Amino acid sequence: MSEETRDLAENRIRQIVEGLVAAHGAEATIDYYRQCPVTSNHDAETDHAIKVATDVVGASGVDANVDPSMAGEDFAYMLQSRPGAFIFIGNGATAGLHNPAYDFDDEVIPFGISYWVKLVEQRLTD
Repeated sequence: MSEETRDLAENRIRQIVEGLVAAHGAEATIDYYRQCPVTSNHDAETDHAIKVATDVVGASGVDANVDPSMAGEDFAYMLQSRPGAFIFIGNGATAGLHNPAYDFDDEVIPFGISYWVKLVEQRLTD
């Protein structure tokens, strides 16, 4: 969930492998790849996203305390370059995104559209 944790994990993997191969008189090559960076929202933009979502669906329809996800997200590159916030738009009780059992609920489309339009409108008037 942070670059420091990523560094720690990589270093520990290398230490463990080095210890195991030394203990067994073996050799190992470690190819450790970091794909997307940590997706880290910016506070002001996150607060703005929460406000807009609340305006669209009401406070009871917004969960501002979503647990962090270990999934990789290429939007992280954008957040390294520009302030922003990665959010989830709820879709009801269905399997997770990218799961073959995922069933998109077309009824949420107007809410998603309203969110994005209101987000832009409010930024343009700031």
